[in-house]
Amino acid sequence: MSILVLGGAGYIGSHTVDQLVNQGFDVAVVDSLITGHRAAVNTQARFYEGDIRDKDFMRTVFDQEEVEGVIHFAAFSIVPESMKSPLKYFDNNTYGMTALLEVMTEFDVKKIVFSSTAATYGEPKSIPIKENDPQIPTNPYGESKLMMETMMRWADKAYGIKFVALRYFNVAGAKADGSIGEDHHPETHLLPIVLQVAAGDRAELSIFGDDYETPDGTNVRDYVHVLDLADAHILAFKYLAAGNGSNAST
Repeated sequence: MSILVLGGAGYIGSHTVDQLVNQGFDVAVVDSLITGHRAAVNTQARFYEGDIRDKDFMRTVFDQEEVEGVIHFAAFSIVPESMKSPLKYFDNNTYGMTALLEVMTEFDVKKIVFSSTAATYGEPKSIPIKENDPQIPTNPYGESKLMMETMMRWADKAYGIKFVALRYFNVAGAKADGSIGEDHHPETHLLPIVLQVAAGDRAELSIFGDDYETPDGTNVRDYVHVLDLADAHILAFKYLAAGNGSNAST
């Protein structure tokens, strides 16, 4: 049986696919290649180009693959863009989850690991954020992901689809040999932008805000390495495969 990785040609998805293959899993990938890169997909994984909102396309994938479960990365994730084009995010992210759960139900697939986001919490009242803290998003991106979590929760109650939602943020790094890594166009992530400035490919780095409660007044960010995050998704899948119930982790 195969693990179906949606958005498996993207940054985090491609590293997760690579780790899955290296651990001996049978892997299939679906990606629209709107932001992903075909060359980033491990050659041992079967690849299907298409949109998860297209239920007929997804049915053909599920027909060809004996899917044990799904790992879902196929969502738009740029917060400023979501503020300018909120309907784009609700269409791709939220409706995409609706279509996916419908097809999973048709094919009796009962396990999904969901790449969610800490943006579902909005402005946290305390640090570190706890899983049971209030989820009050402040942008359409976070709202779309929270709606996706809500749909999975109700799909669990109605159809027995078990899920794990991973609410992380600020990912960085690449595979050690440099064969895959971050490759966004245009680049919006901080560390690649810093490296572009250092390499002379970008003129400057803009820093926004000077009134944070930090030694120099600028913002502080925590980061998780992309391979650690890939491993977290795989561990979450193993948790579901062992028969455990739905859960969320921050």
